[in-house]
Amino acid sequence: MKSSIFAVIAATASLGAAPVLAGSIDRTPVEVEPAAPVVPAAPVGVDWTGPYVGFSFGNMNAQGGGTSDNGGVYGVYGGYDYDFGDYVVGGEFEYQDGNGFSLGGVDVDNVMRLKGRVGADFGRTLVYGTAGVARIESSLGDATGPVGGVGLDYKVTDRFSIGGEALAHSFDDVGGSGADVDAQTYSLRATFRF
Repeated sequence: MKSSIFAVIAATASLGAAPVLAGSIDRTPVEVEPAAPVVPAAPVGVDWTGPYVGFSFGNMNAQGGGTSDNGGVYGVYGGYDYDFGDYVVGGEFEYQDGNGFSLGGVDVDNVMRLKGRVGADFGRTLVYGTAGVARIESSLGDATGPVGGVGLDYKVTDRFSIGGEALAHSFDDVGGSGADVDAQTYSLRATFRF
């Protein structure tokens, strides 16, 4: 009985091995398709289009009535930019508090500005010129005049940028007093974009 069991096992093993023994010992080449070339992703452009709000902090220098003075200013602003590719066009409203700033005994309460801006788009950096109208409120009275300057924004992230702006103002006949005031502001800015 043992011999018949061994005979069945041997016959089964020889049948299972038959295809292996019948073939060639050379390996059949396997065709491998070449890998697709790796193409780096195109750089994503920085888009300046959209609304924004921000905070400013800086210094105001003012001259008028034969005297000059300077003091700190801080404020808020909001606007909208449209990115045309190589250049950006936008508009902005800004309010800065004079923080008790005084010019020849006249307290400057605040300065409001409505300005347009046009800039060159260098990716994450925007360099721009700006111009518009400004209104100063003081203890002597109010006055409206032109404002213009330059600025720079740098996008730290898609939603946050930092920058600086330098502006020159000219106010004639402040509060009907006949006093003319020229002022310059230099502000650091933090902007949140939507």
